[in-house]
Amino acid sequence: MKLYISATGIKRLAESSAAAAGDGAGDGGVCRRMKWTASGKRRLSHRTIRLFAGLLLPFLFVRFALLVLESAALCSSPIGCLTWRIFGGSDAALLREELVRALLEATDGGGVGTVDGSNSEPVSFKDLVKDMSLNRQDLKAFAFKTKAMIAKMEHIVKTAQWHESMYWHLAAHSVPKGLHCLSLEMAEEYAVNAAARSRFPLPQYVHRLTDPSFHHVVLLTDNIVAASVVISSALKTSSSPEKLVFHVVTDKKTYTSMHAWFSVNVFDSAVVEVKGLHQYDWPHEVNVAVKEMLEIHHQIWNHNFRSLKEDLEYGNGNHHKIDGLSPSSVSLLNHIRVYLPELFPDLNKVVLLDHDVVVQRDISSLWDLDLNQKVVAAVVDSWCGTGCCPGQKYKDYFNFTNPIISSVLDKNRCGWLYGLNVFDLQRWRNSNITAVYNQWLKLSLNSGFELWHPGALPPALLAFENHVHTLDPSWHVAGLGHRYPLIDNHMLETAAVVHFSGPAKPWLEIGSSEVRDLWTRHINSSNNHIRKCGIVS
Repeated sequence: MKLYISATGIKRLAESSAAAAGDGAGDGGVCRRMKWTASGKRRLSHRTIRLFAGLLLPFLFVRFALLVLESAALCSSPIGCLTWRIFGGSDAALLREELVRALLEATDGGGVGTVDGSNSEPVSFKDLVKDMSLNRQDLKAFAFKTKAMIAKMEHIVKTAQWHESMYWHLAAHSVPKGLHCLSLEMAEEYAVNAAARSRFPLPQYVHRLTDPSFHHVVLLTDNIVAASVVISSALKTSSSPEKLVFHVVTDKKTYTSMHAWFSVNVFDSAVVEVKGLHQYDWPHEVNVAVKEMLEIHHQIWNHNFRSLKEDLEYGNGNHHKIDGLSPSSVSLLNHIRVYLPELFPDLNKVVLLDHDVVVQRDISSLWDLDLNQKVVAAVVDSWCGTGCCPGQKYKDYFNFTNPIISSVLDKNRCGWLYGLNVFDLQRWRNSNITAVYNQWLKLSLNSGFELWHPGALPPALLAFENHVHTLDPSWHVAGLGHRYPLIDNHMLETAAVVHFSGPAKPWLEIGSSEVRDLWTRHINSSNNHIRKCGIVS
């Protein structure tokens, strides 16, 4: 049945109701029962609603109170959290959203303190949990406290790393007691023993010093034991030791000790010459150029020292600047190699060995090597195969933010290595390599020493650009002077020369024990001076 409500319908309905009121008794009983039933149903419905409301409202109140309390503890904006949670939000999603918002606010805030300005940052995760539990702080306070704790820990770690670098630097550039003892012992020997002052080589061998048919090896060093190891290892592995001529160039302070050592420790099968830099008679223009070069390197050292001092005041550190403070950075012996043609005017080809190398294989064929019209032969990729070894790309040597460098060099190019080099001195004399080297030094001076990181190699890389002949990597394996040398054992055993490049030299206590034996096996442990100074334990 359908009921249409209109004015006519309402009128008819009223008339029917009035007529029904005057009906007989039978009909009246039925009507009364119907009215009672309808009225009873309406009263039951309202009572049920009131009953359910009375039971449900206390639970809703308790739940609402808990939501308010939880939101106040977790959210920086309790009303927003409460609205989200009442209308179906997930607790996990809400917590994640609020945590991200608080962390972003802490990151953008810039400071490291907490929101209430307290300086009592927790120092561990346990302290952080305890602090948050006791103080019932919100997520914003949690984010700021976490940021402060992490910043403090980062500062502690950074400071510890900086201290380690400084201690490592001091250990790497200090003179071991044994070496100092040996130098003093040999100086005394030179003073009291006529044999230690004797001239060598013997007169019948002097002509070999300038004879280009012999194999000339150059050593620039002030380390007596290191020079002895290089010469001893080269003679043991040579197929023609009688053709080798060693030119040991040292400084004035070490000359008497070095001379005494090689006077009383004679190598029968080879010729050894010891000469001090003070004994060279160079033309005036060469003396002036060498003096200017050394003065610029002293200025570089002073610049690095001042810059490092400023960094320390602000809690920063730079390992390149630490390396720039090493004694070798201002040592003439370390930079005079760029004047090899002037040091040996009568020679045409020499092999330059660093004093921290060990010769493991015959190197006689290097003097017959065709350099393909180049001036220097050197290993580029060492033991790393076709790629650069760590720290040997141009970007590790030069400052490519400077347009002078970025405009002429490729930052991903591999740098060649000092340690084992063949120099064609005749072709060098016909080039302008030394002049280009000095020009780059002056350009570095005028640019505030910002062109390259400290070291003897970067300006040499620039000066010898397009003058380098690449040697096979098996000739020279470098990097044994680093803390953890990761070099393939097969490469190590088959290399012609192994190079302890890096701060951990084999004569230092910090030298790697895994590879030190490659060096110590060439020390004559039966020598009285070696035993007395405790150089080999």
